[in-house]
Parts: sequence; structure tokens; C-alpha cells
Amino acid sequence: MKNFNEIIAFAKERGPKTISVACAQDKEVLLAVEAARKEGIAKAILVGDEVKIAEIAETLNIALSDYEVVNEPDLTNACLKAVELVSNGVADIVMKGLVDTSIILKAVLNKEIGLRTGLPLSHVAVFKIDGYERLFFVTDAAMTLSPDLMTKKQILENAVSLAHALDIEEPKVAVLCAKEKTDEKMPCTIDAFKLEEMQKNGEIKGCLVGGPFALDNAVSEEAAKHKGMTHPIGGKADILLVPNIESGNILYKSLVFFAKGENAGLIVGAKAPIVLTSRADSDITKLNSIALAVLAASKQN
Repeated sequence: MKNFNEIIAFAKERGPKTISVACAQDKEVLLAVEAARKEGIAKAILVGDEVKIAEIAETLNIALSDYEVVNEPDLTNACLKAVELVSNGVADIVMKGLVDTSIILKAVLNKEIGLRTGLPLSHVAVFKIDGYERLFFVTDAAMTLSPDLMTKKQILENAVSLAHALDIEEPKVAVLCAKEKTDEKMPCTIDAFKLEEMQKNGEIKGCLVGGPFALDNAVSEEAAKHKGMTHPIGGKADILLVPNIESGNILYKSLVFFAKGENAGLIVGAKAPIVLTSRADSDITKLNSIALAVLAASKQN
């Protein structure tokens, strides 16, 4: 799979799935779910302030007769209701609307109706970058502050599961650091080496892991050759596992603003995928994320 047109086409084959939108009174969110409905990849239940949802829908010429609307003006209760719909099997995907991330994540982690699995949640961003004939998965740029070795293992496995949902059978995972050699003064390089050893020993399955890698020799075959690297991942990475949230956030925003990369993002590791895009993200990014979530939900079901 090389671009988002292919992802959307694949989602049409695997869908439609039902999205439970928390606090749906948001222009870009409504545009995205309407586009997903028209594409035939997803239906949506709109949970939130019914009056505001209706006002926005009218300005966008969106017919609410195509949707189920659950009136819940309170933000916290709307998030709980949206999560409960997924927990009860009524919907397959949770989507964040006009609400703070902390509120919806608290609902997702609710002990009674939440979507806990006992494993860490992590964020995976998928990018299409001009000049590359493959998609890039960047993780974790939004959830985990400073993961230890075993948390990195779970973040890696979460991203691999998403890659599998896109029918990438053996994704190549580059564990990123500031250099491609182990250095006791740089603990992330030691973690990278250990993660590669875990994969070789069968503790991590369904992918090929290499590390440490600097970004250039993870994504550029020319750079890898220039440094004399013979690792099979050299220049061919699909998944870029960052050492911490700062580096991930900077890489993510560099790809968005400098490279103008088309992108999508999900929170994974829960019982269902969570579309948790930024309020500033376009309706196109949100549609791409919905398509990604449809494929992830198809894999989990």
C-alpha cells in the first residue's frame, strides 16, 4: 500500500464500520464523517450537543437523517457515552470531536465501560511523503513521554499490528536514535540494540527490527550505503520508532509542515481503534484517519 487513495479503497472493501463520535459539534469532524459515509467506508453515531451539531450540519448541507444523533451536551458524559457505544458493540471505532484529549482518554480508560486491554496505548501516525514509494509509520509522537525498553516493545508491536491491518506482512522497523552505533552514554541506542535482539530471538514477531538507526540511514538507501551499512533495513524502514515524545513530536510536525506530508493518526492498543486527531487537522486528515481506523477495526474484529 503506497498512498491514502489505496487505503481508502481498501477500507471500502473491509467496511463499512460504525464510528462513535464524542462531542461531534465540530465542522471538520462532520465533514470527515460525511465524506466517509459517501465513500462507503463508515457510518457514524454523533454524540454531543444536538443543537450545535444541527447548526453546523445545516451550514455544511449535511443531512442528519443519515445519522443517529445522541444528545449529550456535557463533554465528559458525551465521551463516556461514545466509548460505551463501542464497549457494548454498537460501534467499532471511537473518534474525538471538539473535546480535550485528556477527557476522551479518561473515558477510554474508564474501568467500568472503557476499552482497556491492560497494555499501553500508543499513537501511530501514517505519512505519505513525496519521493517515496511507501508509507511511513511514526510512533510514538503523542502519547508516551519517555518509554522504557518494555514499553518501547509494546509501542513497536502496536505499530506492527496496524501495518498488518494494511496488509504489510513483515514491516521493517527502524529504532531511531541520534546515531547508528551503540553508545553507553546514549541509553536509547542500547534499547535499540536490545529490541533488535528480541526480534531475532522470537520475542517480537511479525516484523523485522533494526537498531540503532539514525533517521537518514533508516529512510535513505543512499545514506545507508554511504555509511557502509549492510543491515537489511538500511534505507528501507516502514516503521520509525522514536526514542521519546519530544523527538517524535518534532519529526511528526516536520513531516507535516516542512515535507507537507499527507497523514493520518490513530491511538492503538485499546480494544478498538481511536481516531484522535488534532483540532487543527483538516477534514482530509480526519478522513484518512477514519479509513485507517476501519482497517484496524477489521483486523481486531
